[in-house]
Amino acid sequence: MPKTFLSSLTPALGKAVRAAARLRSGGKGGTALPGRVVEAMDADFMARTLAQLPYGVVLVSGTNGKTTTTRIVSQVLEQLGLRVFTNPTGSNFTRGVVSALLDAVDMRGRLQADVAVLELDEAYAVHFVEKVKPRYALLLNVLRDQLDRFGEIDTTAKMLGAVAAATTGTVVLNREDPRVAALAELAHCNVAYYGLSDDLLSFFPSDDAMHAQDAVAANPSHAHEASVALTGLDGHKARLSFAGDPQPYEAELKLEGVYNAFNAAGALAMVREVMEADAGDLVRAVSTVTPAFGRGESIRVGEDTVELILVKNPMGFRLALKSFAAEDHETMIIINDEYADGRDMSWLWDVDFSSLQGTGVHTVAGVRATDMALRLAYDEVHVGAVQEDVAAAVKSFVRETTGRNKHIYCTYTAMLAARSAMAQIADVEDVGL
Repeated sequence: MPKTFLSSLTPALGKAVRAAARLRSGGKGGTALPGRVVEAMDADFMARTLAQLPYGVVLVSGTNGKTTTTRIVSQVLEQLGLRVFTNPTGSNFTRGVVSALLDAVDMRGRLQADVAVLELDEAYAVHFVEKVKPRYALLLNVLRDQLDRFGEIDTTAKMLGAVAAATTGTVVLNREDPRVAALAELAHCNVAYYGLSDDLLSFFPSDDAMHAQDAVAANPSHAHEASVALTGLDGHKARLSFAGDPQPYEAELKLEGVYNAFNAAGALAMVREVMEADAGDLVRAVSTVTPAFGRGESIRVGEDTVELILVKNPMGFRLALKSFAAEDHETMIIINDEYADGRDMSWLWDVDFSSLQGTGVHTVAGVRATDMALRLAYDEVHVGAVQEDVAAAVKSFVRETTGRNKHIYCTYTAMLAARSAMAQIADVEDVGL
């Protein structure tokens, strides 16, 4: 069968597989299967489809914050008038991008969008840029995450280096992460930075600083001017400065967590590269962005609020505990060790859980529930229930803490399981997983 004829059938084939997968899963799911089928049948589908975009592709990668930052970039660009294609479910492998494209194109393969903003897992970003050269890349950080999968931390930096080298327009780098800032040497295009004021550096230690002495040393990357810098934070109010503009701006964020305020600075630095925009318009746009699923996502159960908080490495868990005060809340922690979580959970011993001593943890659950309970015991944190079955544990936790707002800290697959359990007792957004 001629290749051109086969490619003309790709949208119909992919949509049929998508429909069958969703039918089999009761109307949900099927995210990866259509992508796998199309990648096998028409390897050029992704590159051919994305080549239609007048503003090209924005690639977002790094260890922490990819999903939320992708969401911020996408929503701000939309508010500024662009039609944006993105992979909103956080399915950040190439097959996830292909699956999302199949939902977006018509039967002739036409994509009605101006720009693509794509979250890519560090390892799969390398495969992506072999097929599609992004016009823009936003590289966030390099932390010790899933070392059983990636090996040494410098291996992750090399992966992001491949993205920087393949980018054709502008690479935006986190100047506060020395490994990321150093990637400027690999770029063959324009380089821009985002950053922090000195008094906020202690909230975001680099990986070396965190593991060496739990303190932030002076960062020589401050020699780089930040296109956008986070200069102040008070609750949900973030103060931002923009290069070339002496006036500071204040954004009232709907996003939870100190780390998401920093992600917002990176996202706005990226948006400034994609299109010209007034700083005031950027701040107003970012103030309307809501959390991505499982990243400080709030779910209402009766009169109570349940916040799902994704954790996957020491830095992320530490910042989450700082961002979500335990007082006046019930706490649950769910730890799985599936492939998407990382098999090695020894990083939990690098997290300080002492902030939970006053309130305790109502329930720990998941495949590694016993390990989590032991870790909390070493920090003298009282644990109520220990249960491996996530669905049963979530339902019991919600039922037994009626009248109290709740925090659920969870690894990636644990978060998916918790959302599934919550969907049986509350209104939970279907994100197509």
